[in-house]
Amino acid sequence: MHRFPREEGFPVSSLPLLTGTKNKNTTLEEVAVYDKAQKSGCKFIVGACMIALSLGLGASVANAHPKQRVAAVSTHPAHTTDLAQGAHRKSHRSSKLASMPYPDRPYYIDFRARTAQSYGHAFIWFGRRDDPKVDVAGLHPATMSWIPYALGHILPVPSETGASYGDLDEEYLLASYRIYLTPAEAKLAFAYIRDKQAHSPLWNAATYNCVMFISNIASFIGLRVPMSNLLYPDEWVKELAALNHGRKTARMAVAQQ
Repeated sequence: MHRFPREEGFPVSSLPLLTGTKNKNTTLEEVAVYDKAQKSGCKFIVGACMIALSLGLGASVANAHPKQRVAAVSTHPAHTTDLAQGAHRKSHRSSKLASMPYPDRPYYIDFRARTAQSYGHAFIWFGRRDDPKVDVAGLHPATMSWIPYALGHILPVPSETGASYGDLDEEYLLASYRIYLTPAEAKLAFAYIRDKQAHSPLWNAATYNCVMFISNIASFIGLRVPMSNLLYPDEWVKELAALNHGRKTARMAVAQQ
């Protein structure tokens, strides 16, 4: 059984910056870095929790709440009792994949950032390229209340690691950087993601936040990652793409496979 590396505790850092924005009307393309409108408003560093309390962020909580719009789906083709229909879908998917770049890499991990009523949210999509369904993983407070979110700027609070509200809405998307994987790479990378989802019980804005969560995943598949996990989520994703010169494939060590 493969034992995944454990990241060391919580790094020492300052509170992340707070901002709020919502942008629309972006044309999306596969394997691209999305750049939407510039942020506006003040940046707050120290006392972020007090600001959240005084402004009464309410149920917004960075729009990072687990409204399960789509259940987690398998990255493997769905089983069906109708063998004829199953064979037809498999043939159609294989034909679709063959027309895509990197046809020998049928899986992907998409590092994404979206708007929110705080400083934004970072998360990943992952799955099979010819399957319209996606899995979503991201770290956020396990609550619909704004109180744990505010307290999470001082103390670690319970977390959830699945989809949050807005993760599937591309109108909120600010940045995306997609990496393609071979079946062998995907098997190991997706198992690592599942392991992180199962062993990330706490969220803290200053120490282990949504950016840190996806940064660990980026490192695992061999990408260079930004030194700071306190960048705005979209800035972090765009810097991730820049550091790796826009490469579209993973760099997983042979020993990992």
